[in-house]
Amino acid sequence: MGAITVTNLGKAYKQYANRWARLAEWILPWVKAQSTLKWVLQDISFAIQPGEAVGIIGINGAGKSTLLKMITGTTQPTSGSVHITGRVAALLELGMGFHPDFTGRQNAMMAGQLLGLSGQEVEQLMPEIEAFAEIGDYIDLPVRVYSSGMQMRLAFSVATAKRPDVLIVDEALSVGDSYFQHKSFDRIRAFGQQGTTLLIVSHDKNSIQSICDRAILLDAGQLSMEGEPAAVMDYYNALLAKRGNVTVKQTTNADGKVQTISGTGEVTMEKVSICDEAGQAIEVVGVGQPIKLIVEILAHQDVPELVLGYVIKDRLGQAVFGTNTHHLDNKLERISAGSRMTYSFSFPANLGVGSYSISAALHTADTHISQNYEWRDLAAVFDVINVDKGYFVGVNWLPPIMECKR
Repeated sequence: MGAITVTNLGKAYKQYANRWARLAEWILPWVKAQSTLKWVLQDISFAIQPGEAVGIIGINGAGKSTLLKMITGTTQPTSGSVHITGRVAALLELGMGFHPDFTGRQNAMMAGQLLGLSGQEVEQLMPEIEAFAEIGDYIDLPVRVYSSGMQMRLAFSVATAKRPDVLIVDEALSVGDSYFQHKSFDRIRAFGQQGTTLLIVSHDKNSIQSICDRAILLDAGQLSMEGEPAAVMDYYNALLAKRGNVTVKQTTNADGKVQTISGTGEVTMEKVSICDEAGQAIEVVGVGQPIKLIVEILAHQDVPELVLGYVIKDRLGQAVFGTNTHHLDNKLERISAGSRMTYSFSFPANLGVGSYSISAALHTADTHISQNYEWRDLAAVFDVINVDKGYFVGVNWLPPIMECKR
């Protein structure tokens, strides 16, 4: 079984005023240092237990890829240490190590041996590698004629041909067609069920939330947050809009869920409720039952524009449905301080059995990135039960009209 322990890990690069300073430091090592250190990552510590799946997120430049390179040993850390147990398979830069003039088959042989497999093992696994990659006769053509998607298919197929103890995947899987992405994540999920330890970097929040047990947020080279994927994603989403006087805070509710609230505060939500048709607040909803989402709003300052949006999320924090008044062509303009508004959205709860939450946001334009007055995750929570519908599975109730002709 594989485990990863990262202790006080840091990476810095030397910066020189000019090329002569670099030369002086090299030939005159006893002279005062001619460089300064630019830290890309600093004081990163975490542990991943055998069989655990952990996702790493952060904006571009946060240090995610550098961290993975240090964990896999392709880049040496400036400080700290990494300890890994078990056989590791890593898929970092797309097709890293592939020689453009060698065929896909030859590159697969070399890549497999670099992963610690013997030549005989790679030979035995080659039919499976070819079948999973699905690149056909291109397997015997030079890699230089491959598209980026084909390189990714082959690289992933080789790296996962034999289940590793530890699988480390960078954002390479974001390249290529949707079919192969689904196929790849199905294999990753299967590995996780069989005990493989997974460390994955992805901008796809749904992938992180559906696969991972835990998430780590990197911000400006430091570990900003670690915890349940949904809570970390909510915090990350709030940070994307953090500018000027935007505040971001998190609180733990009575049920142990972490709620994220962010915004500038010019307009806020006083109450968010799930109600029945009569307007009475409810916490339990029947499949297909007509319900209302009611949001009560107070403007604390004059604002030029106001858009209200909401997202229904499942228990994993993945979006089931969302919209806002901008897309509904019903945004408000020139709101005065002290104004109170009550929005009501009516719809049938065509949802599967389970627990759901509402995230609501007050902002301008089409997203909260432009001007975030208030974003509130877990603004309302409700459960859906099946009272009078036939048996079905999934997060949506989509009753079909069936015909059968013989």
